[in-house]
Amino acid sequence: MTTTAAPPVDLGRLWTLPGVYAPQADTHLLARALQAEGPAAGMDVLDVCTGSGALALLAARSGARVSAIDISRRAVLTTRLNAARAGHRVRVLRGDLTGPVLGRRFHLIVSNPPYVPAPQAPRAHGPQVAWDAGLRGRQALDRICAHAHDALHPNGVLLLVHSGLCGAEETLARLTASGLRAAVAGRASVPFGPVMTTRLPWLRARGLLGPRDDTEELVVIRAERP
Repeated sequence: MTTTAAPPVDLGRLWTLPGVYAPQADTHLLARALQAEGPAAGMDVLDVCTGSGALALLAARSGARVSAIDISRRAVLTTRLNAARAGHRVRVLRGDLTGPVLGRRFHLIVSNPPYVPAPQAPRAHGPQVAWDAGLRGRQALDRICAHAHDALHPNGVLLLVHSGLCGAEETLARLTASGLRAAVAGRASVPFGPVMTTRLPWLRARGLLGPRDDTEELVVIRAERP
C-alpha cells in the first residue's frame, strides 16, 4: 500500500557542496527503514552512493563501523566534512558502487543509487551522476542486485530505495535469484521533483507514466542473506 511521505527524519545539520545530492524524500524514506533495522555498535555498515553522507552519519550515531562510497569527488568531500562536523568516524571512499570494498562483508548495506530513467547514457561527471541511470533507470540497480549477496554477512540486510518507475518486481526478482530473501519494506507517494518534471513528456511518451499521473512512487526494498 502506498502512503504519502511521512515526516522527515532528523538527519542532523548537513552541508552539501554544489552539485552534491542533498537529502530528499527518498533519503528520508530510506532513513526510516534504516532506523527500523536498528544499526548498533559492533555492526559493519556500508552506505553506497552516499551523496551528502546523511545515511552514513545516521548509522554512525549508533556506534556502528560505517563505510561510505560515492563516485563523485564532491560527494566524498562533503561526506568527510559532515562526518568531521558531527564528530563521527566514517570511512569515506571514492569509487563505483561496491568496488572499493570488494571482498569485504557487511551486516547492513544501505543505498540510494541513481534511478531516474534518462534519454541519454549516464555521464561520468556533473551533478547528473547522482540521478541519471539509463533508459530504464536500472543501470546502477541491477549491478547492486548482482553484488549485494557477496557483500553481506549471513543474516546481513540490504536496504535499497528507488522509484516505482524502475520496477520493484524486477528488483525483487533479481535479488531473490541471487540468493537473498527480498520484500518491499516501504512505499511512499511524492510529488515529482525538478528532474522528473522536466522529463514528464519523455516519460509519458515511453509509457512509464500515464497522462494524468502527477506523483511518483518511491519503494524501499529489504533483502536479507540467509
